[in-house]
Amino acid sequence: MPQTLITHLPHNFVWGSATAAAQIEGAAHNDGKEDSIWDAFARVPGAIAQGDTPEVAVDHYNRMPADVEVMKRIGLQSYRFSTSWARIKPGDREVNKKGLEFYSRLVDELLDANILPWLTLYHWDLPQALQEKGGWANRDTAYRFRDYAATVHEVLGDRVDHWTTFNEPLCSSLIGYAAGEHAPGLQDPRAALAAVHHQHLAHGLATTALRELAAQPLEIGITLNLTNAVPNDPTDAVDLEAARRIDALWNRMFLEPILLGAYPVDLLDDVRDYGLAELILPGDLQTISAPIDFLGVNHYHDDNVSGHPLPAGTPAGLQPTPSPKSSPFVGSEYVTFPSRDLPRTAMGWEVNPSGLRTLLVRLTQQYPTLPPLYVTENGASYDGDVVIDGRVSDPERAAYIRAHVEAVNDAVADGADVRGYFLWSLLDNFEWAWGFDKRFGIVHVDYDTQVRTIKDSGLEYASIIAEHTSVHA
Repeated sequence: MPQTLITHLPHNFVWGSATAAAQIEGAAHNDGKEDSIWDAFARVPGAIAQGDTPEVAVDHYNRMPADVEVMKRIGLQSYRFSTSWARIKPGDREVNKKGLEFYSRLVDELLDANILPWLTLYHWDLPQALQEKGGWANRDTAYRFRDYAATVHEVLGDRVDHWTTFNEPLCSSLIGYAAGEHAPGLQDPRAALAAVHHQHLAHGLATTALRELAAQPLEIGITLNLTNAVPNDPTDAVDLEAARRIDALWNRMFLEPILLGAYPVDLLDDVRDYGLAELILPGDLQTISAPIDFLGVNHYHDDNVSGHPLPAGTPAGLQPTPSPKSSPFVGSEYVTFPSRDLPRTAMGWEVNPSGLRTLLVRLTQQYPTLPPLYVTENGASYDGDVVIDGRVSDPERAAYIRAHVEAVNDAVADGADVRGYFLWSLLDNFEWAWGFDKRFGIVHVDYDTQVRTIKDSGLEYASIIAEHTSVHA
């Protein structure tokens, strides 16, 4: 068994993996489920690579018990999954009993396998019927989310005690409503900022409702995808200003209403032409900043930021991969992303484990009242995942995982209160606008046969979990 330096991780550190309903379940119109915005978006010509859809995905809806058995073989201690609003309340109308029964069976399977259920209420799959009423740009959707959360708790609250309200609201607001690259595919900056505020409000409303409904203490939090906005030249005032803008829009616009009960003043000034301030009604920020028990941190890469245009004729290998988080608020007149001389994943994302350490420590230092942290997503897509003689050799992903776990260990040594790590992703899956073209899983899925094969990276992750367990035995 290879030796690693994870001695600073606490004995009760949680080792898990994560998925999302729309990416793995399939059965998109079975047993009462109706369209989510991703079902509808996938029918837009050119919206999804190769014209792929989540209709079947990786058929987890029908293969769930076997998938839990795979989790058990890897040694997962927790499984972070999302419930589908469009399956539980199709069209946001009456409750779909069959949809809730599926998640109830999943929870029971997990508990029988001694795997902690870690439930996420929203991982981007809004019922299409609500989108047709304005979606997250409509303030009423926040109240509909509160009701949906209460519905899920009514059935699962007796067995699930870890609840995440939202996964990566940046993506389901800015990328979906301003950049147009994710569902619902809009390019409306005012609607995007309305989506940001209304998702914050929905988080606060649901957090309060869950606490009021719970017969026993719950662990409630939210997961944010956060970056280190690194100025390309830290001595250049223009690059420093570009990095400040990115930090305000991609980090602090999400962190500070939740943790501090206020939007950053500089952010409000940056987006003053798009109406965010006018959306904030009396009492909203008090609701939004309801206390949380943990903060989920998703991190895949840093962002190297400049306020200067890229030089004409920059060779293709030195041009930045276009960021899906681009939007009218950080257009090319303000921000570019020069490439650094670092390895890249198949997504074009930098591999820089020290960035995860930096982020976790920076959060700890910047927010003194920060709740405990969990790394709720971290992982990599690489090309060339093929099954040969029953094995998938993926050494780059295996090295990525170990290096990032060691970065978490270093962050804990530096004072960050990190209590768990959830690898993205358990299974190869429908990777949003990239369709089935990108594979993040530690378990290979043959999309024709749906056969699962644990990759070498999955075996590496299993060995890391076993190493930590043995240290604290």
